[in-house]
Amino acid sequence: MVIAHNQLSKVVNLIEDKKGTQITVLNLQGISIITDYFIIVTGNSTTQTKAITDNLVEKLPELGIKILRKEGLPEATWVLLDCGDLVIHIMTPETREFYNLERLWGDAQEITL
Repeated sequence: MVIAHNQLSKVVNLIEDKKGTQITVLNLQGISIITDYFIIVTGNSTTQTKAITDNLVEKLPELGIKILRKEGLPEATWVLLDCGDLVIHIMTPETREFYNLERLWGDAQEITL
């Protein structure tokens, strides 16, 4: 499954609907064989990361995006939704700061939607 630019925008809108913040979209094409895109988002609490996750689990299939794997629940400090060509990371502020995925994947181009 190839993720289209408009699908990325719709995913970001779903995250914003649940008040996710610091949304970063990274283009990993040509850098990683794992996936084409990362979306990294902060939820202010584990309750919020769960709410963002639940919304995405419910609505992604409507966008034609199939979730292949879901990890990080019930703790919800870092939830990972593996959608093949798209991986979504939903993290609490402390977890996001500690792992700093943007630095780790510093060669990736950030996409502005």
